[in-house]
This record gives sequence, structure tokens and C-alpha cells, in this order.
Amino acid sequence: MKPAVRDDLRLLDGYHSPQIDVEVRLNTNEAPVGPPPEFAEALAAELRSVDWHRYPDRTAAALRADLAALHGTGPDRIFVANGSNEVLQTLCLTYGGAGRSVATFEPTYAMYGQIARSTQCAVVESERHADGSVSVYELERVIERHQPSIVFLCSPNNPTGTPERLEVLERALEIASGLVVVDEAYGQFADWSAIDLCDAAGGPGNLVVTRTYSKTWAMAGARLGYAVVPAGMTAEFEKVVLPYHVDAFKQIAGRVALRFADQMEQRVAAIVSERQRIEHSLTRLGLDVWPSQSNFILFRTTPSGHGGDDVWQALVDRSVLVRNCSGWPRLADCLRVTVGTPPENDRFLEALSEVVSR
Repeated sequence: MKPAVRDDLRLLDGYHSPQIDVEVRLNTNEAPVGPPPEFAEALAAELRSVDWHRYPDRTAAALRADLAALHGTGPDRIFVANGSNEVLQTLCLTYGGAGRSVATFEPTYAMYGQIARSTQCAVVESERHADGSVSVYELERVIERHQPSIVFLCSPNNPTGTPERLEVLERALEIASGLVVVDEAYGQFADWSAIDLCDAAGGPGNLVVTRTYSKTWAMAGARLGYAVVPAGMTAEFEKVVLPYHVDAFKQIAGRVALRFADQMEQRVAAIVSERQRIEHSLTRLGLDVWPSQSNFILFRTTPSGHGGDDVWQALVDRSVLVRNCSGWPRLADCLRVTVGTPPENDRFLEALSEVVSR
């Protein structure tokens, strides 16, 4: 007899991002290039000294200390995990669960709802403005009515690229009885960061800011993320995380990457420059474009007279893959393109121009 899954999982789908064999892949918001060659050389040198027959440092103390120094706080305020998704899962396991709820503002990163439901949290989905921002009024309504244990704010928001407004975050921290989680997977591309509120003295007692190595540090293959949290919270996480959950390779790779912060900032600046070029080109094509402070751009194809599904397929036929958001709530005929290398971006723009000009 085939065993039955949990009742609450039967109607859920897993997270999917189509992977198609194309020449230009601009659909998953990865960095367009890898870390500098010096990173690989330094990492290889460090790995030679690893005792692979021993378990890694269970607390990832050295990596946490380096990240704490980067952000001007203490190691006890840093939690590291297998990508920022595991950070989100740990938060839901620790502060969510059956009988508790989380709040999201849609459209936003799909994994908030996915992780919350898989950890038996109820999900309260609220609305963003058409420009991708969250209104203070809607924030207050959701928090006061539902009293969520966790409020997820994505800044810049995926898929719109919209940075969260400081007044919205400050109001959330003021009235929320639970955690306020600001996901800054793309934070280094934005004009400001919620980490600035996490000062060495402690900062708000309910603010968690998550970061990832996947985007600006160009290390999606390593699956490493972390969070800056209030004092004392990491001890609570130890009750739900698996022992030795961050392996030796990740811990070393995360530390080595921090030696190349200047190169990371140069990479970010180059991506921002290319993003602006793409935005201008999309606007000249007459498409609806969301102003972005990330490494991707959301645009709507409707003004061209072509549906999003048709444009997406036509791009695939030209060996260019972007993310099709047309089936997402509130995003009819919308596509999201990741900023690639200049030649990749040229290829995308040429293909898109050919498609929408037909």
C-alpha cells in the first residue's frame, strides 16, 4: 500500500523554475559571471587543510564572526544556513507552525507561502499596489486583524524589483507582535538596507534581515545564506535545525568570498549599469516596465499587442529563456528578465524587439 502524505500537503505543488536547454538563460536571477579567479585559487588552498573525516564546526563560528564584522554586529546576531531559503524555513519552524500565521504581500517571492504552508503555518495573502509597493494602510490592516507570527517583506521585492519603503518597515516593527522578516536577497543592489537598523546595541527586537550569497556574491552553486537577528534568537534556532547542517565547504567558501568584497561591489555596479540600459530599451519598445533596484526587471507585454505566454515562447524559440510570470496572480502578460552579460542582454533585446515588433 502506498503511504499517504500529510493531508495539508496533498494540494500543494513543489517550487518549479523551468530549465530549458537554451543559449541565453536569464530566468533565475543568478549572477551573470562567477567570482574572480583568485577566489577559486584561495578556496582550493583552504580546502586542502580540511579534515574531511571530521564533522564541520556545528556553530559555523568563524563564518559567523566574519559576517558579524562585515555588518558591525556580534557573532551571536548571525545565523547561517543552506541558502536563505533554509533561513526562512528555520524561522517558520521556530516561530510559526500549526495555529499560527504568516503574512505576505502579493505578488512576491513564492517560497514564503510554500515554506510557510509546508511548516503548517496559515498564510494571509495581502495586496501590493500596482507599482509593487506596500501601503501603510494595508500593512496596518493585516497586522491588526490577523496578528501574524511572521510578516514577510521582500526588499527589493521579487518579482517587481521594488525596494520596500522605510516608513512601511518602521510601522511594521512598531505594531507587529511577531517577527518582521525583511528578505534582502537582492539587498546590495538597493539604495538602502534594513540591516542599518540592526545596530550593535541590538536594534529592534523583532527584526530579522536575511541575505544570500547566491546573487551579488555569485555563489548560487554553494547554497549559502544567512540572517542578522536579534540577540538570543540563534539559540532558539538550535531547537529545530539539523546538527552540522552547514558543511565545511560552505563555511570556508563563505569566508573566502568576503576577501573579495571590492570585486563584488564592482560586479554589482556593472549589473546596475546594464539593468538601466535594459530598462531604457524596454521602455523604448513601448512595454510597461517596473522600475527595479535588483538584478532583474519585470515588464508587461500587453502594450505590444502580444500576450506574455506568446512572447515567452517566441523568445525560447530564439534560444533565450526568461521567467514567465503570466500565470502568477496579478501579473497577467508579465515576464521577468535577469540582467546577464552585455552580449546576453544584447541577444535578449534583439530577440524581444523582433518578437514585439511583428
